[in-house]
Amino acid sequence: MSHLRSDKNQLLARTRRIAGQLAAIERAIEGDAECAAILHQVAGVRGAVAGLMDELVADHLKSHVVAPGLSDAERAEGGNELLAAIRRYGK
Repeated sequence: MSHLRSDKNQLLARTRRIAGQLAAIERAIEGDAECAAILHQVAGVRGAVAGLMDELVADHLKSHVVAPGLSDAERAEGGNELLAAIRRYGK
């Protein structure tokens, strides 16, 4: 993922925030927090992960599918990788 180097710090910050959100959910469950509060926290994590996925998909698309200078084979491989990731994410 060498194309992510320019955004690496931003991506790491996002993943750390998600990890913090997950830790908060764990603490809420351990502390017998209200169900509704935990559901809202889980929804927040889902949204954060979806946002991260969107950013990674866009980066992959720009670098491995539509970037100038790629051969047809490279474009096909990049597209297939992207399709596989999207299908797995959708399960």
